[in-house]
Amino acid sequence: MSRTSRLPSSLLRAAACTGVAALALTACGSGSGSGSTSTGSGEVKVGLITKTDTNPFFVKMKEGAEKSAKAEGVKLMTAAGKFDGDNAGQVTAIENMVAAGVKGILITPSDSKAIVPAIEKAKAKGVLVIALDTPTEPQSAVDALFATDNLKAGELIGEYAKAAMKGKTAKIAALDLAPGVSVGVQRHNGFLKGFGATDKDVACAQDTGGDQSKGQTAMENCLQKEPGINVVYTINEPAALGAYTALKAKGREKDVLIVSVDGGCTGTKAVKDGKIAATSQQYPLKMAAEGVKAVVTYAKDGKKASGYTDTGVTLITDKAQDGVDSKDTAYGLDNCWG
Repeated sequence: MSRTSRLPSSLLRAAACTGVAALALTACGSGSGSGSTSTGSGEVKVGLITKTDTNPFFVKMKEGAEKSAKAEGVKLMTAAGKFDGDNAGQVTAIENMVAAGVKGILITPSDSKAIVPAIEKAKAKGVLVIALDTPTEPQSAVDALFATDNLKAGELIGEYAKAAMKGKTAKIAALDLAPGVSVGVQRHNGFLKGFGATDKDVACAQDTGGDQSKGQTAMENCLQKEPGINVVYTINEPAALGAYTALKAKGREKDVLIVSVDGGCTGTKAVKDGKIAATSQQYPLKMAAEGVKAVVTYAKDGKKASGYTDTGVTLITDKAQDGVDSKDTAYGLDNCWG
């Protein structure tokens, strides 16, 4: 996820905690573990592995984990892939963290299926593993999942787009994430469900990797294939802003409806500015904070978190539609990240 505006200092500190080397582990936030959280070999260690250390969503997630670790008196170790999709990097990070003696690992899987064997090895050694944001396949491969309901996030913007079209025939472009990533599949399917459509109704589908420049290229390709596109679903707000740039170059930015998912501050401001019609806002700080607390509970009494915890999603728009629950951009900016 690219970002042109300057990050707040708190987020820069969070990003710096990971460091430049994607596979290097960094101990962040800490203080001695109390007697209640001690494992007998010193303070409790919690691992956080994100898809990248540059995406503002994961920077915010790291910030939430750091604050929670400091409050709980435990040590946080962090690592990230070199890029979104770097499964090998995440596997190495898991192995390094297990060797370092972490009590639990929080992970946003880059490849929901390929990461499973490494997770199973960690669990076999007594490490609690919790997925954040993105579920593994199968979801039961981890002990617990703390995440947005991505299907619901997609449904919300699908319902909104359907209502906003007010009966006009839709020619849909879907700017997706990448094959094999569950979060992308769920948001895509949710949008179609909310809109009352199927993949057969999509005039053009392109993968963007959640990247703004790739989103622009994807939109350009879709306009060449189907110039009459009037609804654009995007996997996230950087892809949406890329689509907006391509549409503006063609003079189409006023008559094409763009909807997205994430709720970052840049994306929410784009909703306020009218570049994006609506977005589904999620809450990465809460995911990470709850994850750290779950590991601490496990360290204290051996109780493992389990199942799925929904960390919430809210539709953000300044052009509310009848029958679709939403909040305005003032709320969105108060609760955004990045």
